[in-house]
Amino acid sequence: MTKSELIETIASKQGLPFRYVETAVNAVVDSITEAMSRDERVEIRGFGNFTVRYYGAYRGRNPKTGERVDVPPKRLPFFKVGKDLRERVDTSS
Repeated sequence: MTKSELIETIASKQGLPFRYVETAVNAVVDSITEAMSRDERVEIRGFGNFTVRYYGAYRGRNPKTGERVDVPPKRLPFFKVGKDLRERVDTSS
């Protein structure tokens, strides 16, 4: 499901105009992004946690040439699924 499909689904289920739902969804995504850029943890109970993980520098290898490459340290977003979501997905199969 894409972001626009999510907006359409919410708008049709709730009977709300697309542009209002789009504004709300964009506000949620932007708030999560801004919090994570400040190294804050975002927890949505029953859904999961968004955090930032730190990875140190390491020496890697270029897969095409085999040449050694220094990879700089980096921060990457990480999502840990919540118990309720994990159980709902597992029982739906």
